[in-house]
Amino acid sequence: MSKQDDFFVIKARENGVQVIGLTRGSDTRFHHSEKLDKGEVMIGQFTEHTSAVKIRGKATIQTSHGTLQTDD
Repeated sequence: MSKQDDFFVIKARENGVQVIGLTRGSDTRFHHSEKLDKGEVMIGQFTEHTSAVKIRGKATIQTSHGTLQTDD
């Protein structure tokens, strides 16, 4: 599996969790935003356009490197 095939899972632990995709390249910008309500799950993937993801709110994140939770 290549790095681009890797994916991550975000599960909201409260309403209004924001998931923001950041662009790749010399200018890092926001390019996509989603709002999740409690219990909703989003499966994401890093691509040639997405280099980072910012998460606001209480959420559980699962990656190939392990599981973590945002601070309460």
